[in-house]
Amino acid sequence: MPNQKPTFPEDSIFNDLLKQLKKDKRLAEEPEDSDPRTPDDVIVTNAPRAPSNDPTLGITVQLDELKTQPPHRLVTIGDSLTHGFQSGAIFNTDVSFPAIIAHELGWSENFRHPSYRGFGGLPLNIELLLRNLETKYGSRIDWWETALALFSVRQFMGELEDWWERGPGSHVPDLLELNHNLAVYGWDLRDVLDRTAKTCYASIGKPKDQLFKQLVENANERAALRVLNASSNIDERNSLTLLQQAENLGEQANDGDGIEVLIVFLGANNALQTVTTLKVNWSDDGFNNLQKKSEYTVWRPIHFEQELSALVQEVKKIKARHVIFGTVPHVTIAPLARGVRNKIRPKSRYFPYYTRPWISDAQFDEKDDPNITEQQARAIDSAVDQYNYCIENVVREARKEKRDWYILDVAGMLDRLACRRYIDDIGARPDWWTKFELPAELMNLTPVPDSRFFMADKNGVRIQGGLFSLDGVHPTTISYGLLAQEFINIMQKAGVKFYLGDGKTERLGPVRVDFKRLIGLDTLISDPPRSIESDLKIIGWVDERVDFFKRMVRVTG
Repeated sequence: MPNQKPTFPEDSIFNDLLKQLKKDKRLAEEPEDSDPRTPDDVIVTNAPRAPSNDPTLGITVQLDELKTQPPHRLVTIGDSLTHGFQSGAIFNTDVSFPAIIAHELGWSENFRHPSYRGFGGLPLNIELLLRNLETKYGSRIDWWETALALFSVRQFMGELEDWWERGPGSHVPDLLELNHNLAVYGWDLRDVLDRTAKTCYASIGKPKDQLFKQLVENANERAALRVLNASSNIDERNSLTLLQQAENLGEQANDGDGIEVLIVFLGANNALQTVTTLKVNWSDDGFNNLQKKSEYTVWRPIHFEQELSALVQEVKKIKARHVIFGTVPHVTIAPLARGVRNKIRPKSRYFPYYTRPWISDAQFDEKDDPNITEQQARAIDSAVDQYNYCIENVVREARKEKRDWYILDVAGMLDRLACRRYIDDIGARPDWWTKFELPAELMNLTPVPDSRFFMADKNGVRIQGGLFSLDGVHPTTISYGLLAQEFINIMQKAGVKFYLGDGKTERLGPVRVDFKRLIGLDTLISDPPRSIESDLKIIGWVDERVDFFKRMVRVTG
């Protein structure tokens, strides 16, 4: 039966949402709209949640005049989207969206963030791997070169493994000051609440030299230690969570708030594993336990509500003048999960199945190939809508308490960029939908960047995509620029001042991200690898051998 009669505790905010959806007749009414394994607290809807276009939610908060500039102009707490993850690795953190914002603030020299330079970062830089193959085999790997190419892949991954497990990358640099970018790829709400350097060190055992599963062991914990900025000499700092580190930064002011702008952008990893694993395992007992929760790929809304409530209590302890919360994107839009076969119902935003981008419609077999169904995708997105309803409510209540909190609806932003879901299918567009306007610098690119999986021809000319990197989940540099621009718009609305590179000359008028700079820094845009289409087979081969996309997000231990 369709999921039309969810029940909630009397004090749950979802009761009001359910009344609203019934009034608007947006509940899924047809039996095929619901997967029978969907929990009762998931309100499955026919149309996606309309985004919050007003970051203040219509509630005015008047702050006292800023007397002293807070010492920390920008601090961010988040996951891979804030960390700066691209093409399967955390590597170039200089172009994460927080780093881009810091550049436009005129504060980049002060903005502290972790660095991952060796062998293209952690866990596996797909772009670097493909460029190495391109150097050896050119734009095309012929059938008689396949064995050698696969041997080259193994060799590259073996060297990568040695670098981070036993070589220079295994040593965490001893730095004195806390980072401003407090984000770790793969972390969900519970990780941010509970994980510390001490728990990360405890998870890292003696590395094994794997012959077939060649991927850096405990890559996530190794990456997290550089964010947490903690050496192996266990001290007080090593017992601090990311939230507690932000709290410490907030205390570092002689008068008032130590942080001018705090960005909190979390929750994607409470649903993203459905895409990276193509499995739907709804949360149950132990959802808030660091070890037990690894069994689940998507959180029930009532569990997300509890986790968010605990997070908000910690955020309220942080002395920040302005706080911006980002909403959770609809993870099924990411091109790593490619919709296959023709849509069954007119005006539906979902394809019958979602599988890997290297599996064509003609090749796809729902019995043998990994996939999630249309009904599962609808349930996942409906759950994400409820997550975002919770986030919106958090900001609303905070503003009623005279806290200068804002909401950036990243989910709505991505929906407005969704190529196959909405741009190509006019009938599937919800009433509120309008196409996201790209800046002129990106509109002048040929072709205009879109949300499809990245492709380039044998001459190194991009032929589609450009908004998602080679892992099909995370943004390219120019897309991080788009995200930075949206946060900057809210910061200006909050009265935050931006300066030129000297940090002294104030910028007047709307602040625009320097996309010409980002295009030059975005190697997928300015210098694409050749013939990504054939290289998709290599990406598929790596995933088959080491479960790469599953391990790209999942955190264990």
